[in-house]
Amino acid sequence: MQNESRDREHPLNSILHNTADAKSHNRAPWKKAAASLSLVLLGSGMTLAGGYMAGNSRQVSESASNLAVSRVNAAPPVVAATDPNFVTRVVQNVGPAVVRINSSRTVRSRIPDEFNDPFFRRFFGSQLPQSRERVERGTGSGFIISADGRILTNAHVVDGADTVTVTLKDGRALEGKVLGKDELTDVAVIKVEANNLPSVAIGNSDQLQPGEWAIAIGNPLGLDNTVTTGIISATGRSSNLIGAADKRVEYIQTDAAINPGNSGGPLLNSRGQVIGMNTAIIQGAQGLGFAIPINTAQRISNQLIATGKVEHPYLGIQMVGLTPQLKQSINSDPNSGLSMNEDNGVLVVQVVPNSPAAKAGIRAGDVIQKLGGQSVKDASSVQRAVENSQVGGDLRMELRRNGQNLNIAVRPGAFPTQVQ
Repeated sequence: MQNESRDREHPLNSILHNTADAKSHNRAPWKKAAASLSLVLLGSGMTLAGGYMAGNSRQVSESASNLAVSRVNAAPPVVAATDPNFVTRVVQNVGPAVVRINSSRTVRSRIPDEFNDPFFRRFFGSQLPQSRERVERGTGSGFIISADGRILTNAHVVDGADTVTVTLKDGRALEGKVLGKDELTDVAVIKVEANNLPSVAIGNSDQLQPGEWAIAIGNPLGLDNTVTTGIISATGRSSNLIGAADKRVEYIQTDAAINPGNSGGPLLNSRGQVIGMNTAIIQGAQGLGFAIPINTAQRISNQLIATGKVEHPYLGIQMVGLTPQLKQSINSDPNSGLSMNEDNGVLVVQVVPNSPAAKAGIRAGDVIQKLGGQSVKDASSVQRAVENSQVGGDLRMELRRNGQNLNIAVRPGAFPTQVQ
């Protein structure tokens, strides 16, 4: 929703840009989103504004397992407050369920069609370039979520892979099959043919608080079962904020060391429960690692297991939280055509033509105050409410337009792949 194309001719857009210039040193939230082309490392590769890179070419990465979570073989919780060696206990219990994922794909380089012209062939013959094939390999991490061999990892770990190999801590190497992957959340599920495998216990990422313990286990730089510790630094970090604008995730931030190859590995709490899936770091920074909340990964993987694909609800609006400074800017601009009397809510900046929002009658300049009966105060809270809704279901929206209260029913559609 936030990533849809911007109508630069709309007066609201001009106001937003002017407000940004006036307060660039204060890093307004919408300005941060606009300036979010940070270089981000994901797993065994890098991303710049959404593109994964590794060395000189796009690197294939790891795979993901299903979170229709079977708690068979789940490790008993370990309590940090009563056990000074709780990290050791967590690693002993969870380590066997963390795997290394090797993937490979064959890339064929094509020669321009002009070189196939008989004229060129006649005069240059064997000197013309030939089509070639090369194999790209990637390495990442994953964790077993069911005793029958379902594994969770990042989608970019197995993107385009011809073969996937899963190596267990005990040294066994098993062929993996990708059951499904979702690029918008970077979640994938892998299946290996085995039984009685060690599996992880799943925590609740919705209850996380900054300052809690965080333990990461993975295979950074090919070093299997590497353990790092830290804390939960923050929750609810938007994808725009960390420079991954093509994703649709509110990330967990941690200072537990995460490196290339950690992608897809588990982030654990002090009880040894998985609370997130490690996925990204910001290049050049220290102590800035990001993980997909396990509740998000579980919701996505359940859909992948059931149907092989994921449908993301979508309204089709660009929006920004209504702040006193933004309100002042709108009211002081005679070209805005608006008189903003609201103090709280989310301002609709643009509505995508023919989108579910447009069909429901939502307009630029509307202020969303409640969605699904819940008050909203920023774009993230609207996004969260939409993501938790159903494609084709009724979502009630309470908004203010020109000082009047409106109650609108909007039916979220499926997120179109071209809007990213």
